[in-house]
Amino acid sequence: MAAQLRAANRRGRALAAFAVAAAGGLLAAATFGSGPAGAAGTTLRDLAEAKGSYFGTAVTQNDLNNSALTAVAGTQFDMVTPGNEMKWDTTESSANNFNFGPGDKIVSFAKSHSMRVRGHTLVWHSQLPSWVSSLPTAQVQAAMENHVTTQATHYKGQVYSWDVVNEPFNEDGSLRTSVFYNAMGSGYIADALRTARAADPNAKLYLNDYNIEGVNAKSDAMYQLVSSLKSQGVPIDGVGLEAHFIVGQVPSTMKANIQRFTALGLDVAITELDDRMQVPASAANLAQQATDYATVISNCLAVSGCVGVSQWGVGDADSWIPGAFSGYGAATMYDDNYQPKASYNSAVTALGGTAGSPSPSSSPSSSPSSSSSPSTPPSGAACKVSTQVSSWNTGLTENITVTNTGGSAVNGWSVKFTLPGGQTVSSAWNATVSPASGQVTATNLTYNAAIPAGGSTSFGFNANHTGNTAAATGFSLNGVACSIG
Repeated sequence: MAAQLRAANRRGRALAAFAVAAAGGLLAAATFGSGPAGAAGTTLRDLAEAKGSYFGTAVTQNDLNNSALTAVAGTQFDMVTPGNEMKWDTTESSANNFNFGPGDKIVSFAKSHSMRVRGHTLVWHSQLPSWVSSLPTAQVQAAMENHVTTQATHYKGQVYSWDVVNEPFNEDGSLRTSVFYNAMGSGYIADALRTARAADPNAKLYLNDYNIEGVNAKSDAMYQLVSSLKSQGVPIDGVGLEAHFIVGQVPSTMKANIQRFTALGLDVAITELDDRMQVPASAANLAQQATDYATVISNCLAVSGCVGVSQWGVGDADSWIPGAFSGYGAATMYDDNYQPKASYNSAVTALGGTAGSPSPSSSPSSSPSSSSSPSTPPSGAACKVSTQVSSWNTGLTENITVTNTGGSAVNGWSVKFTLPGGQTVSSAWNATVSPASGQVTATNLTYNAAIPAGGSTSFGFNANHTGNTAAATGFSLNGVACSIG
């Protein structure tokens, strides 16, 4: 499940309060009255910290270019999980050739906003470079230990915890077949934990998996494994419950399940929370999502040893769900325009705060209206476009920045471009984008209609693809062709 497309985002927080509310657009990280987003006592992070807990999110390197996203992330959350930047295919794409630059950017972002970091992940069967998968059996253990040691040493003292082994189980509770299991048997898990502890003695060490939130065969297997590891003296500090839910399906045994793990002397963390629904979202499903978020948070707060909750992604626009589950989306507390939904208010209430009503535009099926008619740029108008694409199995995210290089302001804009064949837009932010494929037009929303001379604006979209992950081409601004750079 989560293994399919964490890259979409999976989506992962520049940040200073983002006061676009004055333009009638995005609420700057959703305050409950006057004053800047993140005012004392009003944010998720403040409310969680007041209860000795944390409230985190996941971001990717690409997300750091989205000012709307980072505004919410930097004020509302106090824990960051890198979406992809600490996975093996990024950090060691070829043997013993390490690249920590992307992960360092996430850590730097976290430090600048007084956020901690959940390291994710050291050993996982997915997003492995081919050289690891093709190693002779006799070389796997040394490669794994070298990877864990080098990465954990690099981030020593900079991460709160590590998901040391990610998603080790099949749904029936058997251990998943992987290059590590094939070479070392079940002992690879204990070896990875011991190696991580030796490299960074102060980081919390977790095993992390999905569909183990309630009592079932898979969570039973995790319980038996961690019990055995504890009895052997293997260093393990916690279990991560990913919590990728469908609306209305939070297990009734979740609290009891958390309690049995904490009774072993382990921490429990909700690590990748989202709650997907069929889209367009119905009022009933949005209301159920609000109930689900409150239930999950309350289950965690009710058990000493459940240390915090992290949502996977900041808002619906950067969520991995649409790319992984056709016809589903609207899985987070913030809509495509990073406005708070009913689930945000229910989370605030569950944390002991007092929530206001989300604005009408917080429904994922609606967005701020665009200006009625983009203006024609004055004589001598010119533009430049830069694009950034992050792709995964069958999906991609593209962020587009348009710079007005002309001598006069543009008031109201329409950017036309061509999507490569096989790409279909599934969601967008900071613009209205249509149609979903072929020749596409992105039109400003109410809060970002003006581009001053020398200024720029950014928008982006998630898209499904059939293999071609190239960037869009043929950009024009209000009918004037743009250069690429």
